Amino acid sequence: MEVILQNLTKKFPGRGKKKQEEVTAVNNFNFNIPDGSLIGLLGPSGCGKSTTLHLISGLLTPTSGKIFFGEDDVTGLPPENRGIGLVFQNYALYPHLTVKQNILFPLENRKGKDRLSKQEMLSKAEEAARMVQIDGLMERRPGELSGGQQQRVAIARALVKMPKVLLLDEPLSNLDARLRLQTREEIRRIQQETGITTIFVTHDQEEAMSISDLIVVMKDGVVQQTGKPQEVYDDPLNLFVAKFLGNPQINVFQGNVKGEKLYIGKDAVLDIRDILGKDAGTEVPGITEKEVCVGVRPEGFVPDADGPFRCSLRGVEVMGRDISVVSENPAALSPAIRAVINSEHMSEIGSTEVRFSLLPHKVFLFDRDTEERIGFRGTQTEAVKK
Repeated sequence: MEVILQNLTKKFPGRGKKKQEEVTAVNNFNFNIPDGSLIGLLGPSGCGKSTTLHLISGLLTPTSGKIFFGEDDVTGLPPENRGIGLVFQNYALYPHLTVKQNILFPLENRKGKDRLSKQEMLSKAEEAARMVQIDGLMERRPGELSGGQQQRVAIARALVKMPKVLLLDEPLSNLDARLRLQTREEIRRIQQETGITTIFVTHDQEEAMSISDLIVVMKDGVVQQTGKPQEVYDDPLNLFVAKFLGNPQINVFQGNVKGEKLYIGKDAVLDIRDILGKDAGTEVPGITEKEVCVGVRPEGFVPDADGPFRCSLRGVEVMGRDISVVSENPAALSPAIRAVINSEHMSEIGSTEVRFSLLPHKVFLFDRDTEERIGFRGTQTEAVKK
């Protein structure tokens, strides 16, 4: 089922004794969610992603804008008539009912022509349980299950009615690291098996990037950028997107463009044309003399005894296959710079100073005032500006 959001806006009234301005939780959201895809709504707490999900589900009514499921305008329909399955962060299982009874509950509440026979309901419940691999736990109650098992029951309950759209509101937040990894893999497997259009809300960029066909990055109710996860990571529209995606976070420096060279502090680290392309001078007017913010991905540093970028070494963190070189530079906007390199290069790290060459495709330039990307290509991603 294709989901179309047109100019979707949600405003909440101000709170307090004195009259306050309205709070805009979602601001003019436009997006087409392709049929059968898994979309990740991604952003920090308070960015509007859960509000967007609740607007799609019908739990909230938009201030303006429309929501379409295929060709049907569902903006005014109540949740029970939209054909959605909704999984909450806190599972919301009935503690006095068994797993089987929890899964059966949505089917038992159907009326009229949609009512199924008892045998049909049992068959669907067993099928949903097998899909999420809890068919051996049908007679247990939620209190007898682990957190991961309870989450699977919640997913099975949402899937049993074969919804047109499956909505997941931070479903992994209450799980430990191992269960999070296992459950997100299961969510992706189930989505691919069923082909149900799925919208997955999370603040964890690793979760969103690992299982989503497309991601939507939000900030303060505004869509910042949409696209395939790797393409958004490789080609961020602005500094917020660049900083939000990636673990460890992108390193940001104060820089200057002089002539055709990029300087970080006193070090001329790269040719501008290597970063922006051969036609940088004509495509980006005024870039030859400009103060900029420079973003360098952690994997963009190459240890090099003769490298142009010099930093003071703070330490080395061993991560197994890779190592994280922690250093300092006066031009850095954070206390520590993190460079992730292959552990085979451990011997190339000095004792007090470390020098790097920078990979041009891992270096991004941003306007210091607007934080918009300089030379954003946008050839592989859809960028939505404010």
